Amino acid sequence: MQDQIRVAMVGTSWYPDWMHLPALKSHPNAQISAICGRNRERAEELGRKYEIPNIFTDYKEMFAHGNLDAAIIATPDDTHYPITMAALDAGLHVICDKPLGFTLDQAKAMLSKAESANVKHMTYFTYRFVPHIRYLCQLVDEGYIGNCYDIQIQYLGGYGRQAGYHWQWDRQHGLGVLGMLGAHVIDLAHRLVGKITEVQANLSIRDKETNEDGSSIKSANDSASMMVRFANNATGTILVSDTACLGNRMHEQRIVLYGDKGTLEAYTNQYSQTIYGIRNDETEFHNLSIPVNILQGINQQSPFWTEQYARIFTEQSVGTRLFIDSILADKPITPSFYDGMRTQAVIEAVFESDRNNAKTRVQ
Repeated sequence: MQDQIRVAMVGTSWYPDWMHLPALKSHPNAQISAICGRNRERAEELGRKYEIPNIFTDYKEMFAHGNLDAAIIATPDDTHYPITMAALDAGLHVICDKPLGFTLDQAKAMLSKAESANVKHMTYFTYRFVPHIRYLCQLVDEGYIGNCYDIQIQYLGGYGRQAGYHWQWDRQHGLGVLGMLGAHVIDLAHRLVGKITEVQANLSIRDKETNEDGSSIKSANDSASMMVRFANNATGTILVSDTACLGNRMHEQRIVLYGDKGTLEAYTNQYSQTIYGIRNDETEFHNLSIPVNILQGINQQSPFWTEQYARIFTEQSVGTRLFIDSILADKPITPSFYDGMRTQAVIEAVFESDRNNAKTRVQ
């Protein structure tokens, strides 16, 4: 069995530097063999930091160079499809950031090609791996709330209030808040309740700054509200926005699940990750502590997305490390491109519902 997985990193933003590269560096069976970025100086900087031997500015050239087993793609939304397809053509296992594609047709093609190539594939939904969400999923799987009647999800940030050009808010390159925050919570809704089959949605679009060269851009959505129905006839509401003034909270995520046996509530901001629950025979909510086998020494109340909290991704078999472990053990990965495609189908239905001001079936 192969004992070293040679990985190429595509993307050189803060995110690979914070998430993927430290996780790869910490894994005894992963080797970061190459990195590619449009800015060679930035790619070289990360190359020195993580001792990466091969630096590229063209991903096609990097894949053709060979001596690779896997690729991680953390680039703007509109580039996921061409880079992933090139990686699959090279026979590589692939992690692709969410949203999987720029359109549903692209996501379907990516899934089909990955399955035909018989490689491991992961859509990188970060929240699948954080402790309080893992425990929330465990509680639901164990029947804490019984059959889910309704779910309410709210995920707010203030990133869209920042001045200057950001590709996420340029519709030519990004899917707006639907791609940035919405993809996360749509995926969680699928994981916690089941397949979303119908949506009625409204999008808000506020004009952003001009492009880097001073030209105007077509602004992407920065808030989205959805009423959803699931295959099991549960209903739900989802609100995502990037225009909230949150101060030092930085972001807020709230998930409430109402079932025939009880209720679960998960709340997150920069400084707090808590789960509360109540069952039918109880009168008060209880603070449900995350089990030690999930935390594995991580301080539950450490600030979110800090170095201490990031230890989850460099010490546990989650995220990028799970990807490597799954390749080594030849086991399926969740969340996969299938999960990414399902989320993409909802995103596309949201666009259609907003455009037609009508309920829309999810493909």
